[in-house]
Amino acid sequence: MNTKGHCYPKSIILQAVYFKLRFTLSYRDVEEIMKMRGVHVDHATIQCWVFKFTPFIESEMKKRKGKVGTSWRLDETYIKVKGIWCYGCANLAWSSS
Repeated sequence: MNTKGHCYPKSIILQAVYFKLRFTLSYRDVEEIMKMRGVHVDHATIQCWVFKFTPFIESEMKKRKGKVGTSWRLDETYIKVKGIWCYGCANLAWSSS
């Protein structure tokens, strides 16, 4: 991730982009959060950062994402809880020991 030419360090840029992508916040909300943390940055700047750095973050996350198997093994059962029969399932791949 090349932040050369930006007025803010990489950690600040990533933090602002993280807040925008992780939580359902507006750019002005992110601006306010950053201001509370002592970083004065305009909401339009944050929007530019999100547009510029999201593809890089997405590609890095895909590299780190674990593989998911193609088959799932579950055991379906009914159990009695306080006199009421409840439906449940157990993942057979996990051991409970």
